[in-house]
Amino acid sequence: MTDADASEGDEPGGDGLATDGLSRRDALKAAVAVGGAAGLAACVDRLDGEEPIPAGDGADAHPDRQFGWNDHIRTDDAGNWLVPRHQTLLYLSLPEDGPPSDDDRGAVAAALDALDRAYAWSHEGLLHSAGYSPQYFARFEGSLALPEDVSLPEPGPLADYETPEFDTQDVLVHLASDRPDALLAAEEALLGEREEANGVSVPSALTDALALDDRRTGFFDPGMPHEKADGLSGVPDPNPIPEDAPLFMGFAAGFRGNQATEDSVAIGEGPFAEGTTKSVGNWRQRLDDWYGEQDFDQQVMEMFSPGHAAENLVEGVGTNLGDDSGIDRFLDTVVDDAEEYGRVGHAQKAARDNRDADGNPLLLRRHFESADDDIASLHFPSLQRSIDQFETVRRSMNGVDATEATPAVRQRVNNGILEYIFLRHRGYFLVPPRSLRALPTPDGSEG
Repeated sequence: MTDADASEGDEPGGDGLATDGLSRRDALKAAVAVGGAAGLAACVDRLDGEEPIPAGDGADAHPDRQFGWNDHIRTDDAGNWLVPRHQTLLYLSLPEDGPPSDDDRGAVAAALDALDRAYAWSHEGLLHSAGYSPQYFARFEGSLALPEDVSLPEPGPLADYETPEFDTQDVLVHLASDRPDALLAAEEALLGEREEANGVSVPSALTDALALDDRRTGFFDPGMPHEKADGLSGVPDPNPIPEDAPLFMGFAAGFRGNQATEDSVAIGEGPFAEGTTKSVGNWRQRLDDWYGEQDFDQQVMEMFSPGHAAENLVEGVGTNLGDDSGIDRFLDTVVDDAEEYGRVGHAQKAARDNRDADGNPLLLRRHFESADDDIASLHFPSLQRSIDQFETVRRSMNGVDATEATPAVRQRVNNGILEYIFLRHRGYFLVPPRSLRALPTPDGSEG
């Protein structure tokens, strides 16, 4: 922990949110998880004396791609993109049947436009997007005007053992920032609980048109999974998570060389050009066996590939891999590895179908951890041009060919990390270009 992360005292946060004894970093993440006025007051207490949050230049000055984040976030020493430390997902729906009204559309547009004036488009300000589900577009009579190579189906199970609750809300608003005070003030403004954000008047709220159905939070900050793990359901005691791990399972992920570019996931033509599709899953983690039964080499085998363990490619949490996990060398050895080692790797299974004809990744993953409801879990936003690309990669994770090659690999045993993760929620959304982000019509017209 750095000096900046150390607690400067044990006073409770404003409005009664107790932060006694918590490090500064823990207290800020607790404030985001709680949300509302209490969370914001606690953030203000802990961030007293911080630099002002940089203001925005308005929607016209920000990228037309709502998902255009990579040029505006931190990178690590290897150049890997680091998603903002604090994340909030707001799931909302229109309260009445049928399409939205012009007044509804105006309220949503005014609320989101105000955020672009209030906050710089960066990890130091606020990044955000609004996505729309298949159920939202079903409110209209016309069909959704997407190119032939872009699909947006309703979500369904992608393995026999999946029993999630599918997210069928109309709208997903995703907020992300390194500044928890920015995140919480923006959320309060969007939900009609305050009339300004970062000194900018917010003339309307999302809740003038939409009803909040669910709120989920998370974090991405190396070291925080270890700090946050004590007492979480799904994490054994004593806390086994490496102190520098960015994720509860102890390894780095999201290597730049194994990620799609924003250009490659963008829709190329039609009214929703410069938009993308987004899958968001929430996976509960149960890590007693991961840490209690698997040694380090076995963990490397199941997270990456048996070849990574055999060649000692991974040191510690895996940051030595730089900007590429090296997984492409092991995509054709899944069945051979199953027969030789009695287990296969999560990354090598999924990556087989996560490549185009030229070998470039298809999915841009922006996952982050969560301790909502005191449960260790993972939020898994994935951006891709078409949802069928995500579904193909997810089915590849099932490793059916490995289970057919040897009885040692079963549906959820020795089969990557499937033994330790359990899908709770999944939803699919179209993320339109910024110009169409406020309750769009299926054909991209003004409504």
